[in-house]
Amino acid sequence: MSTSERERVRVEELVWDERGLIPAIVQDAESGEVLMLAYMDRRALELSLEQGEVWLWSRSRGALWHKGSTSGHTQTICEIRVDCDADALLVLVHPKGPACHTGARSCFFRTLDK
Repeated sequence: MSTSERERVRVEELVWDERGLIPAIVQDAESGEVLMLAYMDRRALELSLEQGEVWLWSRSRGALWHKGSTSGHTQTICEIRVDCDADALLVLVHPKGPACHTGARSCFFRTLDK
């Protein structure tokens, strides 16, 4: 399905959880690799849309953060997609450096042991 064939969703239609957050899966737009799972509040989404770079809500710090603000590993947004229930986002990005705070390209570098 091409971008022009996709349904458009307004921010007002998104379904936020009881904390006012929505999960955001961040994916490399070129490779398709999932880089991280984080959360956005309304302000983080607004800033991401306005500035074209990923902003998130840190649940542990209870604060907004601009991805890469200290490391320089920012993520330029190509497109934001909304799932069928409008309760999760897929953020397609061009990453500038690794996504994980450990220095790994993706936060999903570990395998669950059986």
